[in-house]
Amino acid sequence: MSPEPTSALILLNLPPSILCGINLLTFTTTPTFLGIKALPVGLHFLFTSPSPSLSLRDGFWFHIRPPSNPSSLSVLFRKWSPEEERLVHCCASEGQDYVTANGGWKEIYDKHLTPYRQTAGSESHVAKDDKEGVWDSITSHITPSILTRFAKSEGWTISSASSGVQDRDEIPGLSREEVRGEIGEERELGMLGIDLKRTWREGAVGRERTEGARDRSWLLQDLSERHQGTGEAGARAIEESDDDSGEGWGGVILGQMEICFLMVLTLANYSCLEEWKRILALVLTCETSVRDKSRFFASFLRLLKRQLERTDDIEGGLFDMSDDGGAFLKVLLKGFKRTLGQIGESKEEEDGIEDVKEEFGELEKWVRDQYKWELGDDFVRNGMLELEDGEMVEMETEEMEGEDESGEYAPVVVDL
Repeated sequence: MSPEPTSALILLNLPPSILCGINLLTFTTTPTFLGIKALPVGLHFLFTSPSPSLSLRDGFWFHIRPPSNPSSLSVLFRKWSPEEERLVHCCASEGQDYVTANGGWKEIYDKHLTPYRQTAGSESHVAKDDKEGVWDSITSHITPSILTRFAKSEGWTISSASSGVQDRDEIPGLSREEVRGEIGEERELGMLGIDLKRTWREGAVGRERTEGARDRSWLLQDLSERHQGTGEAGARAIEESDDDSGEGWGGVILGQMEICFLMVLTLANYSCLEEWKRILALVLTCETSVRDKSRFFASFLRLLKRQLERTDDIEGGLFDMSDDGGAFLKVLLKGFKRTLGQIGESKEEEDGIEDVKEEFGELEKWVRDQYKWELGDDFVRNGMLELEDGEMVEMETEEMEGEDESGEYAPVVVDL
């Protein structure tokens, strides 16, 4: 994104001392704050909350387009609704009247709009952060068409309570209408429809079902083809990148992964966290498609590393990354490493997934340095231990049985 000083977002009647955030920066509003200026071209996300503490948050995506006339001022308006305690749509005429009543454009632009930034540091630090393109690197596959499908509205509004159908809690004895009356209207999100309990084609039987359960490549292929119509722009995002696939396969899946992660980061949205985890569980349990779509998997692993680098920004953490709490992701990464080892047994196959192995190596090194995770299978499982009195005792550990699916965690064959 390139800075455009002719773009601005003006927020009418915004109360002071509420939480406000733009992309990766959050702050508390002041009485003189009326919005943000010098917004870069591209997609942005702004959210608010009546309280600075972790509470219900509401936000919206918006798109700053390149100006047709460099001397023109491109302005978006939103106004605060005291009844709904969130920002709502505001027509241009109402915004113009507000600006006129508060001193005119120059007064508003110079004294009440803060320049866009992604850090609270000095101006030199801001320039360095913008140059590194942190926001760009974790939104490169999000497009207007993908946002429209995900948010199910042209306004692209999402809140902490927004949820996909499959993540809604059903309260016994209460209908959906009664639940809405108690907790308010939930905005439905457009999830991909990932069903990890059925990862094979309809009508499959026997061996085909078994292979589909072990290798989820069919479901990944099906999802990509099913949603490609709404993700053509996402496909182009891959195509235009120097290090991604020219065919643009899977762009909508990467775009969904980016949106969901950012909605967890900014809104603490539970449903988006579940969708993000479903995408990880799907992609990291594929085998056949790793060979066929290696550039997609390289892009996925690169994006996953960038997202994990931002997990400390999430209030309460994405999830506990200790050995116990991080088991979900650690097991998936260990399994994917074994898959890469099996695929690369021949020289021809290894050359075909070289970029995937390179990206996984970077990710493996990062989780080892950050969380002390060892993703290999080379561990001392039994041996002799010398006690304080000199006695030698043979010891055996069972700590890895859960990850290796051995011992009490081993699969059981049942005769029907």
